[in-house]
Amino acid sequence: MIKCPRTVVCYICGREYGTKSISIHEPQCLKKWHNENNLLPKELRRPEPKKPEIRTITAKGFYDLDALNEAAWTSAQSQLVPCNICGRTFLPDRLIVHQRSCKPKAAK
Repeated sequence: MIKCPRTVVCYICGREYGTKSISIHEPQCLKKWHNENNLLPKELRRPEPKKPEIRTITAKGFYDLDALNEAAWTSAQSQLVPCNICGRTFLPDRLIVHQRSCKPKAAK
């Protein structure tokens, strides 16, 4: 049985990173999020994502990575904005691009 390295989900972007590199990634990701959020129109700007406060410690003295990852994934997904035409969800900066080509479904 091959054991994969443990990963941690970023609460900002939802991507997986190694347990050592997540502490490097998160500040950079938050800075990038602020830069991108400031470029959006005022109606699409989002409040800053909050880091989940799940600190369940297992019997062996380690953090419960599954609970932490679930909370981080939920946090990342809550930042998605629905398209007012088709209802699909996107990051706010990608919604603008999507809406250029999104058309309502034609009635048959």
